[in-house]
Amino acid sequence: MREAKRIGYSQYRLHAPPGRWHTLTDDTKIMNLLPWLEKRFGRFAIPNVTLMIIVGQVAAFLVATSQQQVGGGGSLLDDMLLIPSRVLEGEVWRLFTFVLCPTSLSLLWAIVGWYVFYLLGSSIEATWGAFRYNAYLLIGYLATVAAAFLTPEFPTTNAFYLSSVFLAFARLFPNFVFQLFFILPVKVKWLALIQWLTFGLLLRHPSTRWVILAAVLNYLLFFWREHYRDIQDYRRRKTFQAKAAPKSKSGRLLHTCKTCGLTSDDEPKTSFRYCSECVGQACYCPAHIRNHEHVE
Repeated sequence: MREAKRIGYSQYRLHAPPGRWHTLTDDTKIMNLLPWLEKRFGRFAIPNVTLMIIVGQVAAFLVATSQQQVGGGGSLLDDMLLIPSRVLEGEVWRLFTFVLCPTSLSLLWAIVGWYVFYLLGSSIEATWGAFRYNAYLLIGYLATVAAAFLTPEFPTTNAFYLSSVFLAFARLFPNFVFQLFFILPVKVKWLALIQWLTFGLLLRHPSTRWVILAAVLNYLLFFWREHYRDIQDYRRRKTFQAKAAPKSKSGRLLHTCKTCGLTSDDEPKTSFRYCSECVGQACYCPAHIRNHEHVE
C-alpha cells in the first residue's frame, strides 16, 4: 500500500496485499459498523494519538528517572499503575495514567520501544484512518480496565494493551522486516506468532489471564472473520488439490514441476512447492520455486 524508507532500527516495506482493505471494511461486521459511526462521529477522532501517548510516556519517564536519581525510587510509576482496589478508594486517575507508564526505565530500551510503537501506530492509522484506529485503541482500553476489576488486587500495566497494536500491525503487514539487534532480519508475522504463544502460556496465571483476553478483544473483533475466511480458503485449496492433482504409481499425490517437468516419482525425496502468486495450482521443484515466471 505504501513503501516506507529504511530508517535506523528497522528496514521495512509496508505493502498491504491487494484487496485487504476491501476485506477488512466490507466483510467484517465490526468494520461494517465503523463507516456508519465514522460518518456521524468522525469529527471527534483524535489524529496522531500514538504520538500523544508517547509524549505522555516520555514525561513520566523523565519524572521517574529524576526521582531515582534523588533517591525517591519509582513512586510516580507506582501511583500510575491501574490497581482497581486503589481506584475504589478514590484514586481514579489510575484509570487513565496506566496507559502513560513507560515500558522501561532504561533510556536505550525506552527509546527503542517508543520508536517501534510510533512505527506501528502511525502505520495502522495511515492505513485505517484516525477514527478506526481510535476505535481499536478505545475498545482495547475499555476491555483492559474492565478485566482489571476482575482481579482488583493485582496491578495492571499497559504492556498487554499496547501489544494489541503490534498484533494488528503484524496482520496488516505480515512481511514487514524488523532488524532484531540491528542484525537479524525477521518478518513481523513470526514475531507475532511468538507473541501469541507467549499469551497462551501466560493465560495459565490468574493475575494476567483476564487482561490478556481483554487486550486481544479488539484484535478479534477487527480480524476474526478474516482468520475464519483464511481457514476456509485453506480447506478448499486442500480439497481441490486432493481431487484435481494426478496420482503417482504408488497412489500418492503426484507433484510435477511446471518448469522442468521433474516429478515426485522421479525424485521421491524432493520437496515440491506450490507458488501462491501463480494462477491455478502451479507446482515447482526447489530449483525453480524462486526462479520462474509467474502464471497469470
